[in-house]
Amino acid sequence: MRRLFMLAGLSGVLLVAGCGEESKSTPGVTNAAPAPTVSKPAAKPAPEILQSEISVSGPIIVEHQVELTAQRDGIVEKIYADAPARVKAGRLLAQLDDRQITANLEAARAKTRSIAADLKNWESEAEVLKADYGRQKNLFDLGLTSQEQLQHAKYKAESDQWDIKRVKENLNTAQQEEQSLELELEKTKIMAPFEGLIARRYIREGQNVAKGDRLFWVTAEAPLLIRFTLPEKMFGKIRTGQTLELTSPDLAGEKHSARVKQVSPVVDPSSGTFEVLAEITGAPGSLRPGMTADAHIKNPPPEINK
Repeated sequence: MRRLFMLAGLSGVLLVAGCGEESKSTPGVTNAAPAPTVSKPAAKPAPEILQSEISVSGPIIVEHQVELTAQRDGIVEKIYADAPARVKAGRLLAQLDDRQITANLEAARAKTRSIAADLKNWESEAEVLKADYGRQKNLFDLGLTSQEQLQHAKYKAESDQWDIKRVKENLNTAQQEEQSLELELEKTKIMAPFEGLIARRYIREGQNVAKGDRLFWVTAEAPLLIRFTLPEKMFGKIRTGQTLELTSPDLAGEKHSARVKQVSPVVDPSSGTFEVLAEITGAPGSLRPGMTADAHIKNPPPEINK
């Protein structure tokens, strides 16, 4: 009996210990519903804010501006104009030595005259042979000459016509050579291609120049233009005829107006820009070709979708 009571007591102790462990490992259970998750509204993208005015820089240029180069080899014989002289179109600026070309041209002209005289001689002889052929034909019809004499007169008249064609071609060749030398003679005269200003002289008298060497830099003074580039986001927002305001960092307080003359129809993919050309209107003031100016472009406000 004692052993039986000891076993019952030990079983009770083990049962109580097991219940304690289970109560520690089991979490508390509640019937309360979890708090709902509140989602934040998505933020609207801020509209792009563009500047009310954009300023870009560009060079002042002119339509007519060129560096005159030598069209043939030669020695500068005389200089008739120097920088900064204003010249009219066609004015003689310098003269290259033309003595050899002039002599060759005179020889070509003499050759042309000689061939022209020779041609007249052949044409006169052709008329004689033509008359001989007609006379032989009449005699043959009357039975006073042979068939051989008639054929001889006929072929001689035809042969003379071929000689006339040959001389005409020789005359044409001589005339072309004469014209070529006249063009070479014109190349010895350095003339102003348009009305403008001599900005620079590169040569001196007695200098031996080669074909392609620079001689003068001639530039027009008006109309003044400004060329600049804009980012592609401005494409379609500037149009031909639009008026711009110009200022120069070197001319404080001086303002000018310009009218858009040309807008490039494409965007340069390498830089993401397009080109604009504007013509300065009114008095140019102190602006000169080669200076840098700032063009101020009013930017329209962006459209905001409501």
